[in-house]
Amino acid sequence: MNRWPLTLRGTGAVVLGVLCFVLAHEFVVTELIYVSVLLLTAVAASIVTLYVVRRSETVTRSFHPDVATTGQEVRVHARVQIRSPLPVAQGAWRDALAPGMDAEAHGRFPATASGMGIASRGVDLEYDLTPGRRGIHPVGPLTVTSTDPFGFARRRTTVGEPSLLTVAPQAVELGALSELPGEAGGSMHSTTNQLGQGADNLIPRHYVPGDSMRRIHWRASAHRDELMVRQEEQETTPEAVVVLDCSAARWSEEAMRAPGEDAGFEAAVTACVSTAARLVREGYRVTVIDLDGSELAEPIDGGDASGVDRLLTSFARVTAVRRASDPTPLVRLFAGVQTGPLVVITGVFDGTDADALAALPHHSALPLLLVVAPRADALARAAATGWRTASIPPGSDLAAAWAGAVDRGGRRVGV
Repeated sequence: MNRWPLTLRGTGAVVLGVLCFVLAHEFVVTELIYVSVLLLTAVAASIVTLYVVRRSETVTRSFHPDVATTGQEVRVHARVQIRSPLPVAQGAWRDALAPGMDAEAHGRFPATASGMGIASRGVDLEYDLTPGRRGIHPVGPLTVTSTDPFGFARRRTTVGEPSLLTVAPQAVELGALSELPGEAGGSMHSTTNQLGQGADNLIPRHYVPGDSMRRIHWRASAHRDELMVRQEEQETTPEAVVVLDCSAARWSEEAMRAPGEDAGFEAAVTACVSTAARLVREGYRVTVIDLDGSELAEPIDGGDASGVDRLLTSFARVTAVRRASDPTPLVRLFAGVQTGPLVVITGVFDGTDADALAALPHHSALPLLLVVAPRADALARAAATGWRTASIPPGSDLAAAWAGAVDRGGRRVGV
């Protein structure tokens, strides 16, 4: 509420009323006293209608979509309920927004008729908002500046509490893995993979003493000119792992304060969710972990679009963590294990880091290393150990970097 409750018109009316009163005594003009009393009474009545008469206001907001994405418009709808024994004249409204939120969240507040009890009056306000930062952001509170019917007085009130808007990182559309061999996964899975998770696939193998005659595969036996039997092979879902290095040593101090503060870390987060979304669409069961092996989100089954949405929502809050950047737990995690795609996303990266990760490519069908801030020949040293590398600084074309890294020749899992 402003300290001075009068508008320019109301202030002028008070000044004119006082001036008429002075001139009435100075020149003994009785009519000026009537004018003075009328003006001052009108101003006083205006103040009473705004500040003395009881009035209640509430606001509820809804967002469409419920979870926003950086750079994409969100429709904000605010429903303001007003209970007042007197009509409310036209005024103005403004919704408070957090930094990084782009919107024209203001406008004219329409006049409303009187309404008490059940017959309260509702006003619908709408505007488009474009969030520029990932995170959980407050929208509001709503400020309504109202005037009396004469426009003499004004009252600025804060209505309701802020509503929280979840802003998830944007997933960039990445190219498919369709050119990779079945061992590396992608859209061209092996025949076993195409039959689906949990399917019992029948493949022929050589006959060994003790096999039942009922299991002989006569067609395969005739083709190979030796006895072959049917062997059941239990299908398993191909798996992929995406690693986001959240250790503060890789990023600036701002990356620990709040989501959206460090451009480099935001580039890494975007790469992480985009890669995970691509691999899920390829049919992989995707696990997203930190460099120390801790899970950053629930694993997502292949083809689970709702799981990708949950990943995006959970990554609205991810920040860097104050701890050492030690790849030893990750290397130990994959020791003696073979997996499908392994994507490591990190920030500041030098030759020493490349040497520390040198053992990992031999345990993956598709080892990808995406680096936001590579130093000197770090990427070349990593590539020499088997990584497919790409630099993804802030503002770069992630889709092009992904395609360039993926297309650098296929390789089989080391044994």
